[in-house]
Amino acid sequence: MLKKTLTLIIASAASLGIGLGATNPREALGKPDLQAIKEAVTDENSPRYYQRLLNQFMSNDTVMSDADYQYFYYGTLFQEDYDPYRPAPRPDMLEKLAPIYAKSKRTRSERQMMLDYAMAALQDNPVNLRQLVNRVYVYEQNGKYDLAKIWQHKLNHLLLVIAASGDGTTAETAWTVVYPGHEYDFINLLGLTASGQRFEPPCYDYIEVKHVKDSDPAGCYFNISDMLEQYFMKHPSELDAQE
Repeated sequence: MLKKTLTLIIASAASLGIGLGATNPREALGKPDLQAIKEAVTDENSPRYYQRLLNQFMSNDTVMSDADYQYFYYGTLFQEDYDPYRPAPRPDMLEKLAPIYAKSKRTRSERQMMLDYAMAALQDNPVNLRQLVNRVYVYEQNGKYDLAKIWQHKLNHLLLVIAASGDGTTAETAWTVVYPGHEYDFINLLGLTASGQRFEPPCYDYIEVKHVKDSDPAGCYFNISDMLEQYFMKHPSELDAQE
C-alpha cells in the first residue's frame, strides 16, 4: 500500500533527524551557498556540473554524497528549462491515473501505469518528490526491493537537503525549496498535513499545519526568494505588471 511506503519514508526521514525545529541533520550542508552552487553546476569542467550530477542521480546506484545532492537539488534553479510553475507533463496520462491514485489497492497493470508516469515525470523534472514516492511504492509492491531501497535513498537525501537549509520555525530559518509543490510534499513526508497557506512579504510562504499531536507546529516557513528571482528573470513582463 502507498500508505505503508509513506510510513517507511517518514520513518527513514526521522532516523536522519529531519523535522521541524530539528538541528540541521548534516551540519556540513547547512544553508545552501547558491552562488557557489551556480558556479559549479554551470561549469562543464566542474565535478558537480549539473549534467554530470543528473546522470548520477538517474542511475540505479547510491554513489552521490550529501553535498552532491545539495548541488543537484539547488542546481535545478540554474537550468535553462527551469520554471517553478511548470505544468505537469502528460496531462492526459495524469487524468487517467487520478482514480488509480485514489484507490487503497491497485492491480499490477495499474501499478505499471503509475510507474510509467513516474518515469516520464522524472525525466521532465528529476526532483519531483511526489513521483519519487510513487516510484518507490511500485518497486516495493512489485517485489523489486533493491531498486526500492536505492530510490528511497535518493528521495531521503533530497529531503535531507531541504531539511538542512533551515528548521522551518521562523522566516529567518525558513526551509528553501525549488518548487512550490515541494512545500506540501515535504510537509506530508514529515508526517504532517497542511491546512492552509499564506504569502508573507517579501519572499516567504507560510504553510499552516493541522494540529494533531502536542508536538505538531502551527505552521512552517519556506523561503522562495531564489525561486521567484529565477522566475522573474525569465518572465520580466510579469514583474513589470506587479510593479
